[in-house]
Amino acid sequence: MKHDKNFVCVCLFLCLLLLTFHPSFSAENKEPLTVAEASGFTATSQHADVMKFIKDLQRKSSLLRVETLCVSPEGRTVPLLIIGQPVPSSPLAVLQERKAVVYIQANIHAGEVEGKEASLMLVRDIVLQENPPYLENLVILIAPIFNADGNEKISPDNRRNQAGPEKGVGVRYNGQNLDLNRDGMKMESPEIQGLVRNVLNRWDPVLLADLHTTNGSYHQEPVTYVWSLNPNGDLSLIEYMREKMMPAMSKNLKQKYDVLSVPYGNFMDFRDPEKGWRPSGPEPRFITNYIGLRNRLAILNENYSYADYKTRVMGCYYFLHSILEYCSDHKDEIRELISKADQRTIQRGLHPSENDTFAVEYDLKPLDKNITILGYEMKVEEREGGRPRITRTDNVKAYTVPYFVDFVPKRSVSFPYGYLIPTEDPEVEEKLLQHGILVERLTEPAKLEVESFRITEIKGEERLFQGHRMNTTKGEYSREEKEFPEGTLFISTAQPLGNLAAYLLEPESDDGLLVWNFFDRYIVPQWGRAPQSYPVYKLLKPANLVKESIK
Repeated sequence: MKHDKNFVCVCLFLCLLLLTFHPSFSAENKEPLTVAEASGFTATSQHADVMKFIKDLQRKSSLLRVETLCVSPEGRTVPLLIIGQPVPSSPLAVLQERKAVVYIQANIHAGEVEGKEASLMLVRDIVLQENPPYLENLVILIAPIFNADGNEKISPDNRRNQAGPEKGVGVRYNGQNLDLNRDGMKMESPEIQGLVRNVLNRWDPVLLADLHTTNGSYHQEPVTYVWSLNPNGDLSLIEYMREKMMPAMSKNLKQKYDVLSVPYGNFMDFRDPEKGWRPSGPEPRFITNYIGLRNRLAILNENYSYADYKTRVMGCYYFLHSILEYCSDHKDEIRELISKADQRTIQRGLHPSENDTFAVEYDLKPLDKNITILGYEMKVEEREGGRPRITRTDNVKAYTVPYFVDFVPKRSVSFPYGYLIPTEDPEVEEKLLQHGILVERLTEPAKLEVESFRITEIKGEERLFQGHRMNTTKGEYSREEKEFPEGTLFISTAQPLGNLAAYLLEPESDDGLLVWNFFDRYIVPQWGRAPQSYPVYKLLKPANLVKESIK
């Protein structure tokens, strides 16, 4: 009998020991609780709840500092949490300590609230631990309520097709009626301007994780993910995430936390799911693709809306732990990877060759290995004059399908030494500077051989998108010798953001400033019958220019 009691005591001790090391242990036993936890996962937090939660944490821990990411269009402060041991006084302190910065962003679409609740839990369960994890190698930045204005429009009528929370969620758009995850290039919202100014340009995180909720194809995995997809970024970053980082994280998520995950996407044909699975496109208006153009790592996390609310929050919570575990364990490897990407970008801009090109059209190809989605047999009901209705049955079915995620260049144009803009336009100049791109101004005239683009056709979309009639253009390239006056802007591609500069300024870019109407007054016919030349010229070969930087 005494032996049995000792055995029971040992078992209880071991159970308590295991629970102590479980990342969610403090969430179950310590305050503050998130609104999701306190409500039994029937509600989500409003802006005031988030701000109170943050203040409560500050009263308990010195590992957290709060900065302002931006002020929303409706006047709400969007908090940026800085977590470290110690909390760094500045980004320079991070460099001196050779730590890596990881940035987590939640609630960019305020109807997709799982990341907001999970990231708040994550902060608490790091800073309130006696021996906080990850902080020996990382500084963690978190924006838990990125779209603060959309979050305040909580209603049970929003996103009614998803499984909770029953008390409702916010809306997709911000206080300007903009989709913030389409604002990566034009940067018209204070939220995205704040992201670039106060996070990317100031703290330079090695990785951004953007947390969403998807309601596409039916499957069993509560967590989905994908990496940056645009092939005009450094391809080594795409390969690293696709081949090494994300498979390792997915394996860890299943083995350590018993959470299923699958690469993000939807069936390309619901009538024939075996045709393949694919994510959204490669345009850098999507924030994670934008980050790739900046030579940094990015993860799009889409939590599965047909799973119940608690499962979604907890799946996201453990996914965030998996991200931080990987980044902490591979900190030096990741820092070296992005440093080399920056070096390659600069060297290509210094001496571009005929083999250096910019892709303006893409083909979509599957990866060499198929992926398996744990799905269901589906019922397709045809509807006259409309899209078919797709519903799932109760019959479980695993689909092993090609994953169409590899965007490869189909048509490319020359990549230049730099771009010249002789037209004085403060709006264009300011936009380039907002991105953090180095912009210089000629302080004496220069006669240069350049490549110009003569527009033969330009069309604005009939339907407004993000408040714009997006342009599509056709034209012809030609070489010419041109005199550029003093004051002409010069944008070198020999800088870490050289890929981003090219994407903004190339005339046939699918997401550049021409697409978003920044040059309309110069190229749309109004003083004649034919479109004009694009007022940005490509300097293909190195040249010595007398110039100065613009601050």
